[in-house]
Amino acid sequence: MTKTLATLFDLSGRVAVVTGGSRGLGFQLACALGEYGASIVLVARKQVELDEAVAALAARNVRAFAIAADLAVQDAANGIVGKVLDEFGTIDILVNNAGATWGAPAEDFPLAGWNKIIELNVSGLFLLTQAVAKRAFLPAGKGVVVNLASTEGLMGHHPSRMGTIAYNTAKGAVINMTRALAAEWGPRNIRVNALAPGFFPSKMTASTVDEHGADMIAQTPLGKLGGDTDLMGAALLLASDAGGHITGQAIVIDGGATII
Repeated sequence: MTKTLATLFDLSGRVAVVTGGSRGLGFQLACALGEYGASIVLVARKQVELDEAVAALAARNVRAFAIAADLAVQDAANGIVGKVLDEFGTIDILVNNAGATWGAPAEDFPLAGWNKIIELNVSGLFLLTQAVAKRAFLPAGKGVVVNLASTEGLMGHHPSRMGTIAYNTAKGAVINMTRALAAEWGPRNIRVNALAPGFFPSKMTASTVDEHGADMIAQTPLGKLGGDTDLMGAALLLASDAGGHITGQAIVIDGGATII
């Protein structure tokens, strides 16, 4: 039976875990999936921000649940997955959005900074994805992963701005991890894709946007930075049955900045 377009995008009855979901791009993604029917589990470090996000989602009639955890901690993943399964009994969608950056010239980049970025953006992402797959997706015979990469993982950092070699390296790793997991898990009905945003105003990008925002806009064909709804459509496509034949892809959402 052919599904209608509305049915293809419908996420009713599904459970989506969104890391770094209490604010910024993560909250935008949570809103998109929640609006189309998913129950949302927000994972972030700060309980106060999580409580505010849960309340904001509730005001949108979205069922939400919060878990305070630091994904850079090696044993965090299994605890998170256990709590979600205890509360909902299943996980259908994993959105790996949590991340951090660190600015320094490559020749002076501190090892502590390198380790922090790689541990959260790469190792933490993998360990949670591994735990969700092992305990939820593989037993169920289905699952969807949406990783948040970045255009910084596709190109070098602009030389007029502070270097972010660890972040560029980490996001490049996320893009190829996406491809590798999609290839390995595709035969087991698990789709793995990535979103690669350009610059969006956020707490993490605030100082860079304040200093270089005008130049970024001038170098972007659509003439603007990313906005509060610009990730929603692509995230919903990848998370829903509408994207059922898409896997191993990184969708760039940057207003055209990387095409010139």
